[in-house]
Amino acid sequence: MIDEGKIQHIVEGYLKGTDLFLVDLKVSSGNKVSVFLDGDKGVPISTCVDVSRHIESFFDRDKEDFELEVSSVGVNRPIELPRQFMKNISREITYEDEEGKKQRAKIVDADAEGVVLEKVLAKNKKKKKQISDDEMVHKMPYNLLTNVIVQVSFKKSEK
Repeated sequence: MIDEGKIQHIVEGYLKGTDLFLVDLKVSSGNKVSVFLDGDKGVPISTCVDVSRHIESFFDRDKEDFELEVSSVGVNRPIELPRQFMKNISREITYEDEEGKKQRAKIVDADAEGVVLEKVLAKNKKKKKQISDDEMVHKMPYNLLTNVIVQVSFKKSEK
């Protein structure tokens, strides 16, 4: 079986000095290798191709067969790393809080320890309630957030 640590070392070495970073890496049965990348300015498909070729250059398919997939994280995959939160400052997210309740908020700031969130109030007037300023904006450690998805907006921006 292909060594996950070796793949991680190869990928991180290739990405060193760039604005790209490794988000996740999986080696499953049958030597299916999945590498997920992200970048401060996104990940071009050409970079995924280059990383894939770089990984393949370290292995001999005659000795060990494997399937390799290198891709960007995509919009439907939860964000997990502090760097992903930092690149998404000012964007809205949905997440599950420590009680498992789905919440919507805007990322105001992020650092190595946690994220500052501004609660997004429900548009439904029946659901609106009075919320104090302390409840509107608060800092949360990353470990209290799960299933964090950046919300994609298709609204036209006003110029």
